Amino acid sequence: MASSPAAVSTPDGPRLPTWIRVRPPAGAQYEGVRSLLDGLGLGTVCREARCPNLAECWGAGTATLMLLGTDCTRRCAFCAVRTHWPHGAVDPTEPERVARAVAQWGLRYVVLTQVCRDDLPDGGAGAMAETVRRLRSSAPRTKVELLIGDLGGEEEALRTLLASPPDVLAHNLETVRSLSAAVRDRRAGYDRSLGLLAAARRLGPARLVLKSSIMLGLGESAPELELALADLRGSGVDLVTFGQYLRPTREHWSVARFVPPEEFDRWRARALERGFAGAEAGPLVRSSYHAEALYDRAVARRRE
Repeated sequence: MASSPAAVSTPDGPRLPTWIRVRPPAGAQYEGVRSLLDGLGLGTVCREARCPNLAECWGAGTATLMLLGTDCTRRCAFCAVRTHWPHGAVDPTEPERVARAVAQWGLRYVVLTQVCRDDLPDGGAGAMAETVRRLRSSAPRTKVELLIGDLGGEEEALRTLLASPPDVLAHNLETVRSLSAAVRDRRAGYDRSLGLLAAARRLGPARLVLKSSIMLGLGESAPELELALADLRGSGVDLVTFGQYLRPTREHWSVARFVPPEEFDRWRARALERGFAGAEAGPLVRSSYHAEALYDRAVARRRE
């Protein structure tokens, strides 16, 4: 990572625009987070997916932990996480190590995500539910956000996961309908994602907050984004984030355009107009960015 856009080029060749600034990782908090994660052998989406906010979040003492290993069974055209078929292998010590890390951190709020595990009958739902259960025991005051895959579209797997529900359940729509089949793995789907979110609203507790995320700059149009927002609200989603797609390598989907900050501001305003309880939008915003603040907005909205 470089300290200014003047020193950074995308895999496509052109330099990043001036409004995208990625700071290098540094500082005592950053080193503390890295040491804790490495010591407990835990993966993060921050590193595996090459998140541009790693320096900011780790410097503030937070990170998004990755469950079920660091290898994904899917190959999405936008994602830097390594693709591998683990043949059902699951580390039984992972839930306890995650719970220990969160307790040591003393976090008010933690975000957990997963790699897709199509090699597991329940998509990893049981292991994720066990992690949440252990967190409730070791860090009972910590709010938990769980960013999940589509669990193969299996409602029973979702029921398993919701037996130990997080405070926030997130699942990313990623992009508009017309681009979904090309940008996402063939096993994913626009309607499957909407169906999972709607099922979570129907099956989950009333207090459960639902969240999703959309990338801009993949080639989507404004009317398509409007429809995606309407579809998410129709599925009961409370919170939404918008971020700029940044191409990880030359082998990934090309950036269609860099969206200026003022356009992100308009989409944030539009989401609030459509009834979302909270929205974050910006070139470097990712689904877990400012997660606790977004959760607080959803809770405040329900109290109104």
